[in-house]
Amino acid sequence: MSSTIKLPKFCNHCGKAFIAQKTTTKYCGHKCNSAAYKKTKREEKVNAEFKNQQSKIVSPTSVVATETLSNPIAGNHINLREKEFLSILEVATLLGASRWTIQRMIKSNRLPVAKLGSRTIIKRASIDNLFN
Repeated sequence: MSSTIKLPKFCNHCGKAFIAQKTTTKYCGHKCNSAAYKKTKREEKVNAEFKNQQSKIVSPTSVVATETLSNPIAGNHINLREKEFLSILEVATLLGASRWTIQRMIKSNRLPVAKLGSRTIIKRASIDNLFN
């Protein structure tokens, strides 16, 4: 049995006007329905991760929080302030910069490095002298 109802509505996703044949119709077509569904699922994932991260936050004065924030590698609780040699990612974490910024500093010879095989290491003393 087909419906003869014709309701003028606005799409909840794109905002375009359309004629609905049901009172429960929210979207102008399959494309808008799919896009709205994907958007909702994406927001649910982001909110779940946000709540997960909020539950993991520990007071910044505790030792665990300092060690966790100071090391980019999960599960390895070495304090970066005590290491003699650091990787590019560790230097970026320590300085609060991106690793691409550190790479640019290395390329412009503002930050001396040494190669250990394929690994690039940076002396802790050269980072300390960077701001002197």
